[in-house]
Amino acid sequence: MTKILLSLHVLAAIIAIGPVSVAASMFPPAARRAGASESDTSTAATIQLLHRICRVYAGIGLAVPVLGFATASYMGVLGSAWLIASIILTAAAAGILVALVLPSQDKLLAHITTNGTIERSHTAQLAMYTGFFNLLWAAVTVLMVVRPGSTTGV
Repeated sequence: MTKILLSLHVLAAIIAIGPVSVAASMFPPAARRAGASESDTSTAATIQLLHRICRVYAGIGLAVPVLGFATASYMGVLGSAWLIASIILTAAAAGILVALVLPSQDKLLAHITTNGTIERSHTAQLAMYTGFFNLLWAAVTVLMVVRPGSTTGV
């Protein structure tokens, strides 16, 4: 059962978090292009698509911690320091996505559709939030692989 849960957890992380990381990273430069070329509707459609990907896959990403808790519970490692650190970093990443990245994307989308232009500082700030989000997920991934202090193998 552990192998099945772990496989589902890893698959959920790849399928859900990967697209959010990529789409969120692509959003700021695409928004800059959309703000620079008012008449180009394809760039506006691109940022709308990237934003939709972020929103939909963020929802699907809820399966990652659910499956992670199930796996950890089955393995009996819920009290492990590496897992607790991973949970804290995952919560921080989710908080950044929900409180900073998605609302900033919403604001930029609204601004581009109403005004047609944006300030570079807004996209730079969004890129910074996205970078923090991605960095936290990278740290979680390393903790999941290395599992410092783990007595469950590897």
